[in-house]
Amino acid sequence: MPNNHALSPLFFCLSGATIPTMKLKNSIRSFPDNPGVYIMRDDSGKILYIGKAGSLKQRVRSYFSNTDSRPQVRFLMARVVSIEFTITDTEKEALLLENTLIKQHKPRYNLNLKDDKTYFSLRTDLKEPFPRITIVRKTAQDGARYFGPYSSASAAREVLRQIQRIFPLRHYPWKNCQRRSRPCLYHQMGQCSAPCHGKIAATEYRQLLDGAILFLEGKRDDLSNSFKQKMLDAARMEQYEEAARWRDLIIAINRTLEQQKMVSQGGDSDILGLARAEEQLVLVLLFIRGGNVSGSTILHASGEIDDSGTISGFIRQYYSEERFIPDNLLLPQIPEDRCLLEEFLSERKGKRVHLLQPKAGEKHKLLLLAAKNADAALASRQDNDLRTVRILQELQEKLNLPVLPARIECYDISTLQGRHSVGSGISFTDGSPDKVNYRRYRIKGIEGQDDFAMLKEVFSRRFSPERIKLWGIPDLVMVDGGTGQLNSALAAVEELGLSGRFPLISLAKSRVKGDGKNIYVERTEERVFLPGRTNPVRFRQDSPSIKLLAAIRDEAHRFAITYHRNLRGKTAVHSSLREIPGVGQKLERRLLVKFGSIEGITKESVDTLASVPGVSSKLAEDILNSLQKD
Repeated sequence: MPNNHALSPLFFCLSGATIPTMKLKNSIRSFPDNPGVYIMRDDSGKILYIGKAGSLKQRVRSYFSNTDSRPQVRFLMARVVSIEFTITDTEKEALLLENTLIKQHKPRYNLNLKDDKTYFSLRTDLKEPFPRITIVRKTAQDGARYFGPYSSASAAREVLRQIQRIFPLRHYPWKNCQRRSRPCLYHQMGQCSAPCHGKIAATEYRQLLDGAILFLEGKRDDLSNSFKQKMLDAARMEQYEEAARWRDLIIAINRTLEQQKMVSQGGDSDILGLARAEEQLVLVLLFIRGGNVSGSTILHASGEIDDSGTISGFIRQYYSEERFIPDNLLLPQIPEDRCLLEEFLSERKGKRVHLLQPKAGEKHKLLLLAAKNADAALASRQDNDLRTVRILQELQEKLNLPVLPARIECYDISTLQGRHSVGSGISFTDGSPDKVNYRRYRIKGIEGQDDFAMLKEVFSRRFSPERIKLWGIPDLVMVDGGTGQLNSALAAVEELGLSGRFPLISLAKSRVKGDGKNIYVERTEERVFLPGRTNPVRFRQDSPSIKLLAAIRDEAHRFAITYHRNLRGKTAVHSSLREIPGVGQKLERRLLVKFGSIEGITKESVDTLASVPGVSSKLAEDILNSLQKD
């Protein structure tokens, strides 16, 4: 473990106390030559920058010697009044510690990536009997093979469909397959070889799986030559049906590959494009898998940092997560700590990884393509930001708000006749969901349908002094409903002593008016209610402003309903099984693990249930009778 070391109290203190600015430079003389991490703070103790070094003394000294040409250094050093350090055993340990601290503190002068996208990969575990290929959200060091990433579930599913059409591999979990009395429908469609019913030998199945792996790796020539040889061998032995099967596989593979354009040779690569304008920074990452562009992602970043530091920070932050690491990273600029980053990536991947800056050829064209995509993404973001500002300005004007509502929070209550009552609180920042600040509240100790008491409990928990200090105050708070819900919220806010701390509104859903004969007449407007005003505020119904408020309200409702259903579902499972005399927690778990669900249990016979340890024939009858009755 690294050890903290403080300088002389005259110049330095780990507690965050500042030192005289004129003596800051002299304090560096006491810095060690060891590798480690240094932290720069301003006069309020706020962290401005976190860096790593092979030699703490030499690295920090460069900030005062005019040898560091990075443009942000001049602005940074004008604010620094104290510097801390932590010694590590190696520079690689310093890199890992630096990355952890940056994620924790998000200093202004470090790169801070914003990547909310969920990636998908294809996974196959070769240790399973007759392995199948599945879609997963995260990769792990578990010995399985991963392919991707794919930027969307639909992209991953399309690749998996191609694999399943060509290679008849198992589709379902092995336990489910074994429970079937006959092969599944996919076998009849020719998309599963039915290993669960002995329709294919393990060696033949493994050949199909190896072919699918070669297909995913983009090794077309190896795959084609392998299958051609198997076709010829089968024909030579006069196994003509077997030879025809390999022939059909080759035709299917060629037909699929003809639709794909080869863009690269030589392993998997990620290509980085970068674009910046004033304080905005956009990075685009293209994924090359098996010679084809398999997807891309756009990342937004903040931090006053140059391109070299941006690239280095991106590599450390992005690939420190459980993500696929390619053989090569093509970069617009090689960072100063290239060797250290290659070592870091190679250790995580388990094989050599190269950082490259191609100057010509196909790889250089791919680098230009990534840069072009980054420029387009930046232009699109600037247009969206301008559009968002206009929407928020209209809300500020229409609702008479003191400030631009950059952060809007919305609260909703979900209950069913007073049971399983929950509250949701969601946050939108600059017109987009801020899911880090979503909150769920399980209502406690309130009987019946009491919206006022429930809102009061939610507000008391969200706007407690500790939470306000931690999360701050939003620019606008909204509740779902009309004047009744707004008055309940106002009363709750007043009782909690929060009056005047934030603007409060309610949004009532549009509804359909009829003529009493269930005949559609018209749909009413979305209505915004303000405190002390009887009539709602009028918006054009095609206005982006009212659409934003409606989207926020609907998201709060969705979030609350989802939590409410989860609680109801858990209770339903427990009541269905545990209320049966003789079924306890352990037996309940044993039944659910074996049969998968309540529905699965109801489909079994008494004899099958009685085969489960702890279930007698009498108890099996009671379980089936009770569940079927429910």
